[in-house]
Amino acid sequence: MTKKALITGITGQDGSHLCDFLMEKGYKIIGLKRRSSSFNTKRIDHIYNDISQTKNFIPYYGDLTDSSNILRVIQSTQPDEIYNLAAQSHVHTSFEIPEYSANADALGTLRILEAIRVLKLQKKTKFYQASTSEIFGNTEIPQSEKTPFRPRSPYAIAKLYAYWTTVNYREAYKIFAVNGILFNHEGPRRGETFVSRKVTRAVAEIYHKKRKFFTLGNLNAKRDWGSAKDYVRSMWLMLKAKKPSDYVIATGKSYTVKKFVEEAFKYIGVKISWKGKGINEVGIDKKTGHIYVKVDPKYFRPTEVFELRGDASKAKKELKWKPSTNFKELVAEMMEHDLNEIK
Repeated sequence: MTKKALITGITGQDGSHLCDFLMEKGYKIIGLKRRSSSFNTKRIDHIYNDISQTKNFIPYYGDLTDSSNILRVIQSTQPDEIYNLAAQSHVHTSFEIPEYSANADALGTLRILEAIRVLKLQKKTKFYQASTSEIFGNTEIPQSEKTPFRPRSPYAIAKLYAYWTTVNYREAYKIFAVNGILFNHEGPRRGETFVSRKVTRAVAEIYHKKRKFFTLGNLNAKRDWGSAKDYVRSMWLMLKAKKPSDYVIATGKSYTVKKFVEEAFKYIGVKISWKGKGINEVGIDKKTGHIYVKVDPKYFRPTEVFELRGDASKAKKELKWKPSTNFKELVAEMMEHDLNEIK
């Protein structure tokens, strides 16, 4: 019997990769996407354009801030699995729109779980919640499932509410509900406002002589960067486990934003060195002295998380999951894509 999976945030990086992954396994996909005045389906256009796949793909308009909409979609589709990947997911933006971030990210999760409970789908529908390493904030390193949470942004606070709501509904109503605490995961489908893609796209534009420099915020922030394609596989594995639980998904290695910049420029044959301190620090071409990277304080967060590095031992042991793409391979994949796209 064909399994049905509802994916919220289907048009995002993770949603599109998960859609590809599950369709290869024979799933019928129900994709929830927000209404927009412009086309926002670029990441899943290959599905729309493939007649052989469209029969197994059913798009719905929806928004996590609309409980009646969520209830209607779940009631009419009766999915076997729900992957909640929709969110206001930009940390810096969450400081500017904290109420909306809480409504979509925190209460949106509650609305889905309530729909499962109200519709009495506890024994049928399994639920995956996209949690985030941002809930750890500045705490002990590396971070595991046992690490205390100290969120440092409206986004992280909303996601922590969603995390504990998922745990509570699992324990109170016996719903098969799990949290995937995913550390930074990137790829060619990453949004262009996120630092990793901002870097690779800017470096590609510099290579093609379409810009002279670009600006960033905190160059010394350290993150555990993995591949989105690797990470969506862990979501499916969590719902295939015998018992529901929560898992950290990470590579176990962290790199500064500076290192990401250096690796991206290295791909086009440019060696970057750094001069100055604080807001006056610049990244220059070691050979020519040309300034390619500057610091702009507008990108600083009011409260910063200095380092995120995950310990995925539990996932490796219980789910048999491990990352297959290393840091250099990830940056190279993103650079190749952006160089070709801009060309």
